[in-house]
Amino acid sequence: MKKLQKLYPEIQEDIEIKRICINSKEIKKGDLFVCTMGATADRHNFIDEAIENGASAIVVSKDVGEKSVPIIKVEDTNKELPYLCQRFYDYPDQKLKMIAVTGTDGKTSTTTIVQTLIGKDLCGYIGTNGRSYGDFEGDNPNTTPDAQNMYMYLNEFVEHGCKYASIETSSEAFFRGRLQAMEFDVSAMTNVTSEHLNIHGSFENYLESKLMLFKQTKKDGYSILNHDDKYYEKTRKACNAKNILTYGMGEDNDLQIVEFKVHPNHTDITFKYNGEEIKVDSPLLGDFNVYNLACALLCTISAGYELKDILPKIKDIKISGRLELLDIDTPYYVMVDYAHTPNGITKLLNFVHTLDINRSIVVIGQAGERDYLKRPQVGNVVVENATYAIFTAEDPRSEDPADICNDIIKELKETHDNYEIVLDRREAIYKAIDMAEPNDMVLVLGKGNETYEKLKNETIYFNDMEEAYKAVEEREGK
Repeated sequence: MKKLQKLYPEIQEDIEIKRICINSKEIKKGDLFVCTMGATADRHNFIDEAIENGASAIVVSKDVGEKSVPIIKVEDTNKELPYLCQRFYDYPDQKLKMIAVTGTDGKTSTTTIVQTLIGKDLCGYIGTNGRSYGDFEGDNPNTTPDAQNMYMYLNEFVEHGCKYASIETSSEAFFRGRLQAMEFDVSAMTNVTSEHLNIHGSFENYLESKLMLFKQTKKDGYSILNHDDKYYEKTRKACNAKNILTYGMGEDNDLQIVEFKVHPNHTDITFKYNGEEIKVDSPLLGDFNVYNLACALLCTISAGYELKDILPKIKDIKISGRLELLDIDTPYYVMVDYAHTPNGITKLLNFVHTLDINRSIVVIGQAGERDYLKRPQVGNVVVENATYAIFTAEDPRSEDPADICNDIIKELKETHDNYEIVLDRREAIYKAIDMAEPNDMVLVLGKGNETYEKLKNETIYFNDMEEAYKAVEEREGK
């Protein structure tokens, strides 16, 4: 809690603020309501509802007349929000070493690896898989949450005794200004391919949003770059940090990936660092996870750790909903993964077919109210790289799942017949598992270990892992 006068000295009333909130429906007694401008809503229209629900004061950027609570007018509520939250929580981002990762694919894996290498008691995580520190695990409404939640979570880390934060920073978060008050100690790029064009309008805008992370990195901080990525040079030019470390296959990298061999349950990797070759046995699978591990190692080294001290922790890495094989005693395999971009799906399926399997059966959809242009691309890469595809619903929101699936298959109707549409996601998972023959691999893609499905008027509980286990149990009669 904090006195309103501490936040806005011009206010004379002795009012205690318990929390900052931008959703009028979630306002409780003692909250400060900030009237931000959303993509579809102007929160100035909900001031009366916020006051009725108990708001103690209102922050606005428009003339709203007199109200029964203090009104604080600022130039731009969206720009004000992160700085206000920073003040309210006493600058928690400045009390932590901030390690931030961006990229189209691999953010969750890389930030989770960083947290594992440092330790959950010392390093908090915020990203697609929620937030965690110590023994605590909680939900997170966005990959990179709105400012009022971001600073609240960072403050939780500080109160727990964390010294580091490992966070996923999405292009949308920079585009929406959620992170504009922050400076980062360590920034990293995994890779860049086309994504979220519905938000950014063009690939150039999408890339520029991602590059904001490197412009907001401290001058004496570190930026970690994938030297093998197509946009490496452009990313390097955007770096504000004096210290730039690279990873990749070439000998000119700070951390060189010399060679690796992927086995069904682990990956043997040889890295080269400071002229010395290092053998690593990683529990992560796929060439993309070799890159994610390399990125995470350099992030952790840049945060102040010695490589020899973190290498023993690699064996403990586990990333929920990423290449996660169900623990089942069946002649077929079932895997759940978050892959949802054309690039991520292609890499995953290419990896799966290096294993000793027969057919690959994929269950996947595409999110509603998201990048429409990506849908047929996903349809193409799935049917071209998998044996069979079942297209289904995936967070359709206000869109009709049938329309989304028709977008996915619109370029396939005349060229492929190795797919079908099953709109109910649960039914699609059950059907795929029921189809599986000995040595087949069923892949349920797109949501990983998320615990929700976003429909038109509600969000319901739904978890791909749980549904897959139930489907196996029903089929096997266990």
